Order: sequence, then structure tokens, then C-alpha cells
Amino acid sequence: MRTMFTTLAALLIAFSALASDQVVTARAQLSEIEPTFKPHLTLQRTEREITVDGDLSDLGWRSAARATDFVEVRPGENLPPERSSEGWITYDNHHLYVALIARDDPSEVRVTMTDRDNIFQDDYFGIMFDTYGDLAWSYEVLVNPLGIQGDLRMSHGNEDLSFDIVWESMGQVTDSGYQVEIAIPFSSLRFPEKDEQTWRMNFWRDRRRDARYKYSWAAQDRDNPCFECQWGYVHGITGISPSSNLELLPNLITSHFGQRTDLDDPDSDFDYADPEAELSMNLKYGLSSNTTAEMTFNPDFSQVESDADQITANTTFALWYSERRPFFQEGSELYNTWINVVYTRSINAPDIAAKFNSRSGRTSAAVLTAWDDQSPVVVPLPERSRVFAGGQSLVNIGRVKHTLGESSHMGLLVTDRRFDAGDGSGSVASGDAQIRLNQNYHFEVQGAVSHTNEINDTSISSSINDLYFDRNSRSAAFDGESYWGHAGYLSLERGGRHWNFDIDYFEYSPTFRADNGFISRNDQRSLDIWTGLIFRPNREVLLTYEPQLSVGRIWEHDGQFRDEWLRPSIWIELVGQTNLYMHYLISEEKFGGRLIKGISRFNMDVNTAFTQVIRGGFYYGEGRTLYRDFDDPRLGYSRDFGFWLEFKPWQRLVINPRVNYARMDERESSEEIYEGYIVRSRFNYQFTRSLFVRLIVQYNDFGKDLSFEPLLTYRINPFSLFYIGSTQNYYADLAEQEIPTTRQAQHYFAKFQYLFRI
Repeated sequence: MRTMFTTLAALLIAFSALASDQVVTARAQLSEIEPTFKPHLTLQRTEREITVDGDLSDLGWRSAARATDFVEVRPGENLPPERSSEGWITYDNHHLYVALIARDDPSEVRVTMTDRDNIFQDDYFGIMFDTYGDLAWSYEVLVNPLGIQGDLRMSHGNEDLSFDIVWESMGQVTDSGYQVEIAIPFSSLRFPEKDEQTWRMNFWRDRRRDARYKYSWAAQDRDNPCFECQWGYVHGITGISPSSNLELLPNLITSHFGQRTDLDDPDSDFDYADPEAELSMNLKYGLSSNTTAEMTFNPDFSQVESDADQITANTTFALWYSERRPFFQEGSELYNTWINVVYTRSINAPDIAAKFNSRSGRTSAAVLTAWDDQSPVVVPLPERSRVFAGGQSLVNIGRVKHTLGESSHMGLLVTDRRFDAGDGSGSVASGDAQIRLNQNYHFEVQGAVSHTNEINDTSISSSINDLYFDRNSRSAAFDGESYWGHAGYLSLERGGRHWNFDIDYFEYSPTFRADNGFISRNDQRSLDIWTGLIFRPNREVLLTYEPQLSVGRIWEHDGQFRDEWLRPSIWIELVGQTNLYMHYLISEEKFGGRLIKGISRFNMDVNTAFTQVIRGGFYYGEGRTLYRDFDDPRLGYSRDFGFWLEFKPWQRLVINPRVNYARMDERESSEEIYEGYIVRSRFNYQFTRSLFVRLIVQYNDFGKDLSFEPLLTYRINPFSLFYIGSTQNYYADLAEQEIPTTRQAQHYFAKFQYLFRI
């Protein structure tokens, strides 16, 4: 293991030489074709009415600009596609109109009658556009052949599926493929205050057959890792402004909760709380097309669908869950940094929250404030983290970000949290930058400083009051200590046609905290070097394969060894939309004061979508693994596997079962250390585009918990909806073949919400 860095250096030299030869060859081949890079369209205002019904005979389309000459960019590179595509685009005072024509064999078109944002395993088509043209972030407006919507926000190549805007769409499968009409209100968009707009834009079609064919209006150079940099341009949009300045989003939430008084006694009483009904209100005011202010009173931040349980049997750190709450969507891309100093789910249950987002030229600013009624506190330590209930707190977050050139930026971020209990507080100041050095290389950097005043109440932190950190000079207990901390990040990355690498360095001092963020581990320095080569041999069976190598080491902040690894891997793309990823880990790690050698583990992950009716995947892993027992850390033998399926017996019904299993045994005696599984199935039936019913059934063998979550939803748009549902929890030991009659808790809920634009 001590020679892994020497081994890596030799492999990097070999990879570099091979990659250089391949890049020259690939560029020679590219010069033989003449793809259209960064195409242009000039729009004309339509004077005729367009009705969004999927019928393209409206007279308003006659003056629309036409985007043609699409090319296949995956799996081929800028090749003539097997099926042609067209995009039409025009506008009036209030809407941007888009028509999409996808020629195809209608019997092969993959389409599902489903809820919005669940279209991405169907064929889909749409536009991607950056209204400011500086590549800071962009809209993705996509539809399946029936016109069912999928909208995302893209920022530096990363897509946020939780993002939603209000727009119209309708589509139909035709004798020659499918066609869709789209109308996007300018009131749903942010754009510069100019007499004439120039936007970066691309039309994009995803056609799923024996391979995942991707067709693009703007040709793509695979040696350029910046996807958005290669989009085309649309000109000629003049005299537009948001048609609505004020949005009101009132909602009514009712609930009824019951729970057994003693969860360990199945014969104890089942106690119901009084039914509750609450009103809440969101207000959003558009000061201009670039500036919005938003406030929410008594918001309903509950989730209608539980987070899928994760296996935590050998995990000592807090778990990350994605953000799904709509209030945090506007401007959320500004808060994403490499050191996670902002994690909006740490604002758990605010009574009131407000935010302000503004953009002037290349500079964006955002302010978020909230009075949180139930604030979590994450305590990070070198080998574990714990989450405690910190009570009420006042949260303030401020962000400024300035874009530079293409795909570069610099920014400042400040966060502060003031706890009502024990005079506690936590503040962070951070600066970050991404600099694109040339087409293939870019540099990333971030530095952060924190100041923490601990809550002075050791009853909250009772489970860690006997622990110490910072070379045993400070107690982990909430005893009112005050200290500074720092964190840093450096990265050099290369993206290209055949050769990629990423060198990342992180540093967290023992006293670094981020009470508005998610830092689950500190007191460490880490270096991780990854590199990979991409080969594209043919399109008959093997489309792509990518051998990869990762090597890394973690030290404590004072330089003591903590962990190191060597991980060779390979990613393979086959026909039939089938992907295979395999890697082998060789490692040694210091845990609980003991150096554990001989860690080695094989993992494999397979996913396929060879047919529209069934797609799925599985993973498998086994090997010598560290058992993270603080009293007796040791090497065990673990086996993990799982599978998932998406079964669509017909267009309106989708069934998603998923199973995860984990087991670890003692190496010498094969005695079981732990074993268990989690089964989760989701059943979704779509009556219409707006009305659907969903049932989730989950069993967690580790906690012997069985839950049922039925839900009926009627959705007019992303923000106007009605739903009614419940969650039922039972204790059930299925291994003992017990009938799950021991009900532990139940929750009934309903919500009505409607968006008014004034």
C-alpha cells in the first residue's frame, strides 16, 4: 500500500501517452466532417394565435423559425441521425412557443402516461436555454411524446430535477412519429432587462432503442467537456417583460396522527392527537425580471413521500438526503459549493422564511432568512457524527456570485445560525472560484472559516458527553465552548475526448463546523486522484468502455495516517441500453486506534433498459471489510446485493420494486455480525395527465418496520394541486412469520394548494 503513489504515477504516464495518441487520431477523423457548431436562429414575433393542443396547423406557426439539421452526438459523434427532427420557435408578448417534430416509427416510440418529471425513461424532446448567456445556469424544458413535462435546472453540467416552473404542453403520437406544442410564459422565466434578447439555446432529443440515441441541433465536440459552451444562439426576441409581478400560493393542510403509547408493548393504548388544520401562505413578488422577493408564513414543508430507508448497519456518519421542498428552488444553484456549508434541509420546520434573489449583469446575489422551530445540529468528529435536536434558531444566509468568461466564476458565501437554547451560534464565511484554464482544463478552489459558540446544555448531547476532539483538548458535550475552524478545497480537472482526470484535495480542521450546512466529518486532510480513458470501438455490441483508476489517502489534520486506497475500475456501455460498472478496492484504514490491513472488496453494478416494458438493474459486492465497532474494530467479510425493476404492463401503470440486502460475518469463525434487508415497492397508476394514485410499501428488516403509504393526487401544475394520503406503520418480524397486526403509528393528511398570478 505504501507504494501506491509510485504505481499511480507510472500508470498516469502510460495513460497520458496513450490518450495523446488517441486524441490526435480522433481530431483527424473529426476534420473529415463538417458539423454545425453554435448555430444561430433569428425569431419573429407571431401575430396569430397558437393553441397548445398538439396540432401544428395554427396560423401562428407560419412565421416560426425552424431548427433542422440535427446530428447524432451519442453514441456516434455528429453523424446523420437515423430519424430526422425539427424544432419550431416563435413568441408573442407573453409566451415563448416551441413546436417539436420527431419523425419515427410510431410502434417503436417509448411513451408512458405518467406524472410530470417522470418522463426520462421515455423518448423525450425539448429545449435547453440560458437566458443570460454566461453559462452560470440554464433551463431545461423537455416533454415526452404525449407532452408530459420534465423541467430541470442545469448548472455547470449538473442537473436539478426538483426545479419546477409553470408552462403548457400537449403532444400526440402520429403516423410519422410524434409532435408536441409548448408555451412558456415569460413570467416563469428570469432574463436580462434588454430591448432585444440574445439567448444561448439548444434543441435536444433523446431516442431510446437498442442504444440511447441523442440528437442535438448544436453539434458537440467530445474534446470539449463544457456542454453548455457549445449551444447555439437565438436572436430577435424584443419588447418582452414578465406579465405578472405578484404570486400568491395559499394552502390548507389537515392531518390526524395516532401512535401507540408504548412502542415496545403491543397491548398498550393507541393514542390519537386532536385533528389539526393549518393555513399557510407563500408570497412572491417580482421587482423586475432579474429580482424577486419571496416570503412564506407557517409553511408546510412535510413530504408526501418518505425518504427511502438506507442500510446503516456499518455506518457511523450522518446520512445525506436530497432537498425536495419547492420554496428552496429559486436561487438554490447559488448555494452549491464543494464544501457543503449550506444544506437547506437543515432548515427543518420554519415558522416563517424569506428570501431575496437578484441578478445584475454577470453578478447574482441571494439572501435567505428563516426562524426555524426544530433545528438539527450535526456534530462532526473524525470517525463519527451525531445529529441532535437544537430547538429554535434564527438562520441567515447570504451569497454573491460573479461569472467570468465561459464556465468560470468567483463567489462569497456567509451563513449564520443563532440558537434560542443555551446562547449557541454557528457562523461560516467562505470564498470559492472556478477558473477554466483552456478547453480541457479547469481549476476549482474554496476556503471557509467557521466560528462556533456551542449550546450550553449538556442534556441535549448526552450520548457524546464522554467524547473529546481537537487532540482531546475539547469536549464534544454541549458545554458552551467557543472556537474557530477552517476548511479548504483545491482541484485540478481535465475533461476530453479520451482522457480525463480529477485531482481533489480537501482539508477540515478539528473545530470546523457548519450549522447551516452538512459537514459529517472533520479533522482530516484528504487527497484523491482519479483518471480514466474512454474507448469507443464499435456500435455492434460494445459501444464504450472506460478503464479507470483512483488512488487516495486521508490524514488527520495533524498528519497522522487515517486511510488509503487503490481502486481500479471499468465502466462498459453495451447495446440494449445496458451498462456495467466493476471496481476492486484495496485499502488499509486506522479506526478506533487500530490499524486494519487487508481490506479488499469487489463490487459490480449492472443497469439495463433493453425494452420499454421492463428495465432494471442489480448490484453485488463482497470482500474483506472493516467492521466499525469502536470497542473492537476488526476485519469482517461482507456481502451486499440488491436489485430494482421498473415494470410497465401498460402505459398507465408502473411498478417499481427494490431490494437491498447486507450481511457481515466474522472472518475466522464465519459467525454473523449483522444481517438484514430493506424491500420497497412503489405502485403508480395514472388516470389522466393530472390525476394519479400511488402506493408505497416498505419493509425494513433491521428495524422490523412495515409501512404503507397510499396517496391520491390531482395536479394542475407544479404548484396547484390537491392530495390526500396516509402513512401506516406496523411492527412485523417477517422472519418469525408473524402477521403484521401490531400497528405502531398512523398519519392521515390532506392538502389543497393553488397558485394565483396577479
